[in-house]
Amino acid sequence: MLTERQRQILAAIVDDYIRSAEPVGSRSISKRGNVGFSPATIRNEMSDLEELGYLEQPHTSAGRIPSHKGYRYYVDHLVTFGGLQPNEVNVLKQFFAGKMQEMERVIQQVAMILSDLTSYTSIVIGPEMFSTTLRHMQIVPLNEQTAVAIVVTNTGQVENKTVTIPEGIPMSEIEKVVNLLNTRLSNVPLLHFKSKLYTEIGEEMRSFVSRYEEILTMLDGIVEQGEEDRIFLGGMTNMLTQPEFQDMEKVKSILDLLAETPALAKLFSGASSGIQVRIGRENSVAAINDCSLITASYMMEGKHLGTIGILGPTRMDYSKVISLLNHLSNDMTLVMERWYK
Repeated sequence: MLTERQRQILAAIVDDYIRSAEPVGSRSISKRGNVGFSPATIRNEMSDLEELGYLEQPHTSAGRIPSHKGYRYYVDHLVTFGGLQPNEVNVLKQFFAGKMQEMERVIQQVAMILSDLTSYTSIVIGPEMFSTTLRHMQIVPLNEQTAVAIVVTNTGQVENKTVTIPEGIPMSEIEKVVNLLNTRLSNVPLLHFKSKLYTEIGEEMRSFVSRYEEILTMLDGIVEQGEEDRIFLGGMTNMLTQPEFQDMEKVKSILDLLAETPALAKLFSGASSGIQVRIGRENSVAAINDCSLITASYMMEGKHLGTIGILGPTRMDYSKVISLLNHLSNDMTLVMERWYK
């Protein structure tokens, strides 16, 4: 259990190190207006905090930096929220006040806004990532050659795509197939749509639909629901600007992780409601053991729809990032409820 004085000194060190990326000495802490202790007292307390594992002394520097344990204590007990500037809050308000029609465009823009506001890497997972299923499909002819395929998901999202009708195939044949899809694939995850189309559905179509292979080809691109399409990154190279990551091998391992969708998705596998902060080795992937990952979920009627994350150095501005994600997850939740209802 830390004393109140130790808590004040630890908070001051973390705050200074976040701003400067340089080891913090007792003299700089004593000059802060909100810390009324002498340099000698601060040095003694810093030594004790180091023995307790909350601080580390890099190289031969007289200053200290927070350890992963120190950051964890800071986030759990000391961080004060509300580190957003009015203009940063306005960026979010103006974005969500606009008329938004396409889910993917919204998610891409959210990722870019987050990376711009924080100078870290943002990761946004769309609501379709793991559990979106087919609710209903319809094909509406525009003329003899083209039609619009309409796909409605269980989350209420509607996706439209123009398709080319194979020459000489009547709409009655296509309608048979659509009815079959709605019967057999309702509530099937969209991730499995294509595989089932060519196996179960293809076999059944063979017996009662002529030129079924051409119809399969037409349907093939209607649902493009690979996992890689549902994770969006912003500021992927922002790590290069952080002083902690001048080691290119370390940066390469992080960039490799960001480019690998399954490994990246693993980081979010345990996401739940509220803000989650994973510091350093608390992350399950070794490539980011020197990073912190802060995530927030957006919901609808208590159901998890997606996750927003910020990846940065352990020397992260926790106050700002947590406040930002809290704002953003609330706004995303409101937007999803508006759309899906």
